[in-house]
Amino acid sequence: MPLIEPTLFGTRNKVQIAIERLRTFCPPEGYYLAFSGGKDSVTIKALADMAEIKYDAHYNVTTIDPPEVTRFIRDQHPDVVWERPKRSMFRLIIMKQWPPLRQWRYCCERLKERGGKGRKVLTGIRHQESGQRKNRQMVETCYSDPTKTFIHPIIDWSDRDVWEFIKTEDLPYCSLYDEGFHRVGCILCPYEGNAQNIQKQIERWPQFVKAYIRTFDRLIKYRDSLGKETTFKTGQELFDWWIDRGHRKKDPQEARLFE
Repeated sequence: MPLIEPTLFGTRNKVQIAIERLRTFCPPEGYYLAFSGGKDSVTIKALADMAEIKYDAHYNVTTIDPPEVTRFIRDQHPDVVWERPKRSMFRLIIMKQWPPLRQWRYCCERLKERGGKGRKVLTGIRHQESGQRKNRQMVETCYSDPTKTFIHPIIDWSDRDVWEFIKTEDLPYCSLYDEGFHRVGCILCPYEGNAQNIQKQIERWPQFVKAYIRTFDRLIKYRDSLGKETTFKTGQELFDWWIDRGHRKKDPQEARLFE
């Protein structure tokens, strides 16, 4: 069944609307396509191919993406350019002297939002993804870099629309979705507030849990060397708090823990 939406004049195919948007805003040099390996990225890349527009796709390596995602990108999208960061997530935590929190996610800017300077950046951002994104516009100027313009062609698509498109076009997608994962982004991202999903990630990727705890141990020692007091004495204590509190909404007490 085609993806359709009501208009004053009946219905229009959402796929065709997205293709029209892609063609309308495409610059002569083509888009910088931000590709994460998730279902929305897969959809955007396929639509760009259908629109027969010029683009170059880039994957910003975060160093904490699921191995299943990186394998999927390598195997199914060999044309995607891998952009590696100057620092890994774990080195970034030490440099910032505190772990990323739900309301202090410095990691996104440093790891995920790199690239595309002076370009029109194509993304799979959609209103339905979160409360923060429901007010986003289809065309936006980047608030931190005014030389970048974001284009979100499927901003009004639902999850069902995305999956219907993927299934109809028989597009490969990351296997994690078939295992019950609703998102396939950074492992233990502080924006993930669902305790069940957090526990599922902890059990699935214990090697990353160990890496976080080792990093938190180093963080505490580093802060001690700078003469900065830290509430937590071990990396395990800090990890347990981070999972329980650092992933929740902003708490006025949280900021004081890492002053």
